[in-house]
Amino acid sequence: MTTLSIDHVSRWFGNVVAVNDVTMTIGPGVTGLLGPNGAGKSTLINMMGGFLAPSTGTVTLDGEQVWRNEQIYKHIGVVPEREAMYDFLTGREFVVANAELHGLGDKAAQKALATVEMEYAQDRKISTYSKGMRQRVKMASALVHNPSLLLLDEPFNGMDPRQRMQLMDLLRKMGDEGRTVLFSSHILEEVEQLAWHIEVVVAGRHAASGDFRKIRRLMTDRPHRYLVRSSDDRALAAALIADPSTSGIEVDLAEGALRVQAVDFGRFTALLPRVARDHGIRLLTVSPSDESLESVFSYLVAA
Repeated sequence: MTTLSIDHVSRWFGNVVAVNDVTMTIGPGVTGLLGPNGAGKSTLINMMGGFLAPSTGTVTLDGEQVWRNEQIYKHIGVVPEREAMYDFLTGREFVVANAELHGLGDKAAQKALATVEMEYAQDRKISTYSKGMRQRVKMASALVHNPSLLLLDEPFNGMDPRQRMQLMDLLRKMGDEGRTVLFSSHILEEVEQLAWHIEVVVAGRHAASGDFRKIRRLMTDRPHRYLVRSSDDRALAAALIADPSTSGIEVDLAEGALRVQAVDFGRFTALLPRVARDHGIRLLTVSPSDESLESVFSYLVAA
């Protein structure tokens, strides 16, 4: 089981602080690194992959320093965001070149190309590839030595829906196999569909860690919003609004439900079933309306 540890890592470029005192641990499974553009995601991935030295702090893989440790590259595969590639090579030549750096040959390259479904275009020059095809051949290059840690920076950029689904399935499979996979994205739907765990970076700082629903529930300073349907919405609303855990209720006629704003998550979740029981009201639907990754991310960025 491969574990990547980032310990009080900062990185600055002149007077610009790109990453500011970040500590996180990335374990087996699929982790999404989430943040707005310019949040420091790419800088973090470059330090995780050993391409950039931290200004302060350490990055270790299973206890070994990543920076200037050539042996560690046997265990790391990186798919960078940048477009620059050797366009004069064919896709197969590009992947074979990386295989040879790891002491491997054409067989490993062919297996990696098959994994990302790029065999059909392997003898075409990279200069003729679409953006999505370039992404997939970079993925093949990163997988050629069967790494236990895979770092992907915005890997779905330029992919069509079919390519995106195929890569998502591949990453899920790798996570299920026990590999450590981290991918960055600013597209919330991708992260919500794929990541078991998220790490959020905002303005170079580590803003949150964990399942996004759990993160939402830890935000005690933000009112929680619920959509509630019952056998008697008006009676339920009157009973709930009398309690200090509830700060506001709206009757949504279009939805045929109540929109409830709770300022005390723990108290409200205990209050709701008790009030319903005491008043003989049947609860039909109780669903949080702000526990999506989009809502959590919006809260974190605005904080």
